Amino acid sequence: MLQAEVTGGNTTVDDLFARFGADLFDLQSTPDHTPTLWLDREHLIAVLGHLKRRFPMLLDLFGIDERLREHKPAAAVDFTVVYHLLNLDEREEIRLKVSVSADDASVPSAITVWPNANWYERETWDMFGIEFSGHPNLRRILLPPTWEGHALRKDHPARATEMEPFSLDEEKQAREQDALLFRPEEWGMARATEDTEFMFLNLGPNHPSVHGVFRIALQLDGEVIVDAVPDIGYHHRGAEKMGERQTWHSFIPYTDRIDYLGGVMNNLAYVMAIEQLAGINVPDRAKVIRIMLAELFRISSHLVFYGTFAQDVGQMSPVFYMFADRERLFGIVEAITGGRMHPAWFRIGGVAQDLPQGWDRMVRDFVDAMPARLDHYQKMAMDNSILKQRTVDIGTYTAQEALDWGITGPSLRATGMDFDLRRDRPYGGYDQFDFEVPVGSKGDCYDRAVVRVEEIRQSLRIIRQCLDNMPEGPYKSEHRLTTPPPKERTLQDIETLIHHFLNVSWGPVIPAGEVSFPIEATKGINNYHLVSDGGTTSYRTRIRTPSFAALQQIPLISRGLMIPDLIAIIASIDFVMADVDR
Repeated sequence: MLQAEVTGGNTTVDDLFARFGADLFDLQSTPDHTPTLWLDREHLIAVLGHLKRRFPMLLDLFGIDERLREHKPAAAVDFTVVYHLLNLDEREEIRLKVSVSADDASVPSAITVWPNANWYERETWDMFGIEFSGHPNLRRILLPPTWEGHALRKDHPARATEMEPFSLDEEKQAREQDALLFRPEEWGMARATEDTEFMFLNLGPNHPSVHGVFRIALQLDGEVIVDAVPDIGYHHRGAEKMGERQTWHSFIPYTDRIDYLGGVMNNLAYVMAIEQLAGINVPDRAKVIRIMLAELFRISSHLVFYGTFAQDVGQMSPVFYMFADRERLFGIVEAITGGRMHPAWFRIGGVAQDLPQGWDRMVRDFVDAMPARLDHYQKMAMDNSILKQRTVDIGTYTAQEALDWGITGPSLRATGMDFDLRRDRPYGGYDQFDFEVPVGSKGDCYDRAVVRVEEIRQSLRIIRQCLDNMPEGPYKSEHRLTTPPPKERTLQDIETLIHHFLNVSWGPVIPAGEVSFPIEATKGINNYHLVSDGGTTSYRTRIRTPSFAALQQIPLISRGLMIPDLIAIIASIDFVMADVDR
């Protein structure tokens, strides 16, 4: 099991107690049964360094403002920094927590243990004002440099109507313009050496090859990339803040807009985290419907990747073919859910409606036709000699480097790491399905594409099993905290009508607790960490996205290459800026 019971028999906890002493830690029980230990910041780096041998990946690092929390753990003070570690070989997780007071909100930086801690610590400082001593460049990452305050603190407004009306006088405009000036030294770049004067180039934030509002500041020696520094945050919309403002069920449509190519797959991690908090069991039919829709959206997302990947390295035709297939897929999604890209169709305890009549014929026609189309695309794109010359042995990284930087999903499997949450830590019913996990060997741009192309075939295989083995029964749990009850029942008795009214207007009251729920999303591990304080809204909503981790690795894999190689690297990562910036 990836999530182990917090007991004295847990080998990792026992090892920590034996090495550092049990008195150093406070254990916290959580509904997801992930070992969760509190410790003082003075011992943090030593404990993290010891744990890295068993947990090679820092999956997530984030903050929590505990000051208004009624049901907070005894060890919590004002602010908490959470370290979520992952062991892929043993399918094991552990959480470490450090609590600090508001007047001394400082924690040692973990960059010396995991390099990907860099951006996570910058985000935590940006959003909570928690300092990380020893961090080389602790500056804002998602919010503008001129932003005042720390947006995820509980005393920061959640809505524009709670703030002063926007104004822009000449003095403020001058400050904003000055903040936009590019100063290489602030990015860790030298302007020149004794024998070379470097050129600096902005790639983005408005350029087709960067797939959204994303900027890379390039330091060039002629045409060779000396350094490439990603600049994110242009698409930040405060999704986590909105998750703490909306009721539990009314936040579901917002999740669709995170990985906006992933559709209902965004709903899945969120609603399953709530179901774990509330102890809700989902009926088998709802599980299979969810898996079928999630895999349809995996195909949809991968088709966008496939077409734009080929386009970015010089092929114009494939994207038109693949978008035509995506349109056919959206026709199925629309017939089932009523929506297309963002149906927001999953619900706490199940799905919004049962499958409509004729759904099976539409799905079967699609899965029957797609294999031949994929064979055609293989000859058109992947076997093309120019595409191979542009992508083979470009942007390579090893499995160990992928783990160090928090790379997950197809980009991790492209290095030869055989790990997929659907198979190795089955959730939502995936243990009942037969499919293979494609892996690469080189970890280059071409392998990252090969893995995703084969994943389309495996998703078709899973969907066919859903089609042939769809269970009978309800599409939503009968649990009192599911939202909302079936509408037809509200016309039969007043109690159901009241229940429906309260759940829609106020939302369910979810028991106090704390859970993380990771899923294998289209681009890697998407993890929702939810904290309930026993109310109708989330106290803390943390969204760990795969794209955020992937972009941080760009400098490592692009130095020494040329700009066209960087375009191929960007295309092969398969990121979405809303997934990065949230």
